[in-house]
Amino acid sequence: MAKQKTSRPATKTAVKKRSGVEAAARSPAHIAVKAKAPIVAPKKPARPRQRIAISHHREEDFKADGLRAYAKYRDLGIADASRGLAQAHVIRLQGPCDPAEVSKLHFHDVDFQMVYVLKGWVKTYMEGQGETLMKEGSAWTQPPKIKHMILDYSDDVELLEVILPAEFKTVELKA
Repeated sequence: MAKQKTSRPATKTAVKKRSGVEAAARSPAHIAVKAKAPIVAPKKPARPRQRIAISHHREEDFKADGLRAYAKYRDLGIADASRGLAQAHVIRLQGPCDPAEVSKLHFHDVDFQMVYVLKGWVKTYMEGQGETLMKEGSAWTQPPKIKHMILDYSDDVELLEVILPAEFKTVELKA
């Protein structure tokens, strides 16, 4: 009787044996562990619910009860509306400028601070920036804890300042 020919050689149809490492890497236990441990980004803490804040200009809202004795502040209601996330106010620096009172090197322990000149001008010093004259329409940010001071300002200067968070610490330094 004649031998039957197989259509494939035995070497091609043989199952390849996996090494011990490959077998362990593909084991059902390994796959189950991988499936049970998804990578999850840490959750951000929930921010308090904010509300709408509307503030209209009224001269009687300018108060001398803020950080600087030579300034009047008009609170824009942002601190209450954002539940402490931020604060915003209009600042009127009272002229004429007295450098002995005004020019004190300091920093604020904040996450963000931005100032926009609404009227007049103000000359500032910021560490790493030097002296800068800011005029009506000028805006700047002050990185957290940057040392700075006001050097001079016009008698009619008004500034819009936005700070995060609403409550922060100011540290006065020796010049």
